[in-house]
Amino acid sequence: MEKVGILILLCVFMKSIDCQWKNTRVSELGSDLGMKIFNHVANSKPTENIIMSPHGIASVLGMLQLGAGARTRQQLSSALKYNSYGIYRKLKRIHKSLTESRNQDIVTIANGLFAPNNFAMEEPFIRKTKDVYQAALRSLSYENPVEAAAAINQWTNNQTRGMITNLISPAILSEATRLVVVNAIFFKGLWKSRFLPKNTRNRDFYAADGNVYQVPMMSQKSTFNFGMAITPTNVNYYILELPYHGGTISMFVVVPVDITIQLSEIIPHMNVQSINSWKAIMREKELDIALPRFTAEAETNLEKPLSALGITDMFDQTKANFVKISRSGELYVSQVLQRAKIEVNEDGTKASAATAAVFMLKSLRITPPFVVNRPFLYILCHNPTGTVLFIGQVSKP
Repeated sequence: MEKVGILILLCVFMKSIDCQWKNTRVSELGSDLGMKIFNHVANSKPTENIIMSPHGIASVLGMLQLGAGARTRQQLSSALKYNSYGIYRKLKRIHKSLTESRNQDIVTIANGLFAPNNFAMEEPFIRKTKDVYQAALRSLSYENPVEAAAAINQWTNNQTRGMITNLISPAILSEATRLVVVNAIFFKGLWKSRFLPKNTRNRDFYAADGNVYQVPMMSQKSTFNFGMAITPTNVNYYILELPYHGGTISMFVVVPVDITIQLSEIIPHMNVQSINSWKAIMREKELDIALPRFTAEAETNLEKPLSALGITDMFDQTKANFVKISRSGELYVSQVLQRAKIEVNEDGTKASAATAAVFMLKSLRITPPFVVNRPFLYILCHNPTGTVLFIGQVSKP
């Protein structure tokens, strides 16, 4: 079976019926914002499995920023730290690096704008979203929400190769809907060092809910990059890098050293600087590892975590300013949703979805086997650009 990753993000704009870091790479700015949102969501769901895509979130917010004005734009710019059009030229190069055909790992990214024919959109917004994000504008009537939702869901189904089949419900659409912005990311990668199915067997997993479950554990003995890090609050955790066959993308597995430590004591200290620090302290080590085979799927409403980061005006009918999308001034964002799915097995991964930690290299006294038998975090990172494609926590496989 193949590994694949998929993530979908949705923004729905409604017309009011009442008519009313300096040295950080651009790719890492968006990833850092996404990891902050993940921290907010994980904090409210400590015993649940979560899957999100920081890059997907940044892509949708970046498109919204192109259409925003006044304080709405300021809030998006402050969160994204995208403060000049030159940054968008760099984002184009990042997109090309992520999706270039010579990559052995498959990454596809699609952006779509769905609007009625009679909705007058500003030409510069259409041009910029197409230029930077390759976003295609599609005509769609919202007079029949069932048909409109079916059309959008069919598009996402095609872009995610059947992994995400029902992105939105007709209930969130109406005749007042004027624009739906969708981002879809698909990832498929095979492990550089694959797990043999014959070595998979059930083992105990000590879940976040306090129970012990029997789960299928994949195992192999090989050489991996491995390290130990410590948070500013003195919590030790292991980092294991599992590279995919193409060599540009890796999954980083984060596991507390102490089985009594919860992931919530580590997550707030994770950001893009953390990942860079891990790469500096990890060393090659022969390990006998065991990792759960798992599938996770989640839908997240992003309004609360975005509001917590200061992005509030775009959800307010009286304050939202999207005059660069439409001069009517009647647009606000009613929904921002993200749906993601990931499947991890012996062959690889299939997926469609910050306070800097202080790290120091410690002497690694762990000896084989290294069994991931308790809640863990995983991050899928595009190493050449530092882009975080997916981040998640597994509380119970």
